[in-house]
Amino acid sequence: MPRVHHRYASVAGHQLFYREAGPDDAPVVVLLHGFPTSSFMFRNLIPDLADRYHVIAPDYLGFGLSDAPAADQFDYTFEALTDLTAGLLEQLGIQRFAIYVQDYGAPVGFRLALRNPEAITAIITQNGNGYEAGFVESFWRTVWNYQEAQTPDTEAAIRQALTLDVTRWQYVTGAPDETLVSPDTWHHDYALLSRPGNDLIQLALFRDYATNPLLYPQLHEYLRTSGVPVLAVWGRGDEIFGPDGATAFAGDAAEAEIHLLDGGHFLLESAGDAVAVIIRDFLGRRLPQTARVGGMTPRTATHAS
Repeated sequence: MPRVHHRYASVAGHQLFYREAGPDDAPVVVLLHGFPTSSFMFRNLIPDLADRYHVIAPDYLGFGLSDAPAADQFDYTFEALTDLTAGLLEQLGIQRFAIYVQDYGAPVGFRLALRNPEAITAIITQNGNGYEAGFVESFWRTVWNYQEAQTPDTEAAIRQALTLDVTRWQYVTGAPDETLVSPDTWHHDYALLSRPGNDLIQLALFRDYATNPLLYPQLHEYLRTSGVPVLAVWGRGDEIFGPDGATAFAGDAAEAEIHLLDGGHFLLESAGDAVAVIIRDFLGRRLPQTARVGGMTPRTATHAS
């Protein structure tokens, strides 16, 4: 079983937590988590990949075990989260890498790709949207209303997404058997959401999510022209990003591989073994063998105790 290291790095004055495993000279896979979780969502996938790949899974600022400066002390936007993620990868000497994106990981990962297309060796999207197709209106209408006008009513409605009930709903909805999903997951996430001031961080990102669809035309052009291999492995029962979000990638990415599995938004919790098999097959066939870490700079990160 590959060993997983739990580390911190200082990036632009902020401590970022990340998980790392696998040989230093292997092709790199960067795992980018969604809302409201952290790299914790990849705790089982990392060992499944790290025998063959060098795996990095960071926590964004404001999430997981990374620093969480108050919303009035840091401008929480997806651009800013991407800046810090890029800074971490640069510090670690990671120059070329595949990305696995889920939920919020999609706008972060796709920004990384648009900034530096040559760095991206493959894209794996697991319920991470890159198209207007796939947005499930019954969930997103509350977000859109809050983006359009921040009123007491729209804020009260969107704050429901920060509750234990809705956090649990994200995990179990669409799962073929709810008992396959550990309650540790939603209680872990809810505890972090409940930290003082974290609600304002999340509200800022709900507002800023409106900037993400504006980048979709650039993303689609990139998919058409770059030839980057794309795998969409999707929980078909997701009531946040529906399966149309997965099939849409085939319209722009040549030879996109689409897998719709029984499961929900957090597919890894109920179908992690199946997802790992699909990913390993995809990367084994389509990841360039030149996609090595190569010339890694010395790490300045610290080990967690």
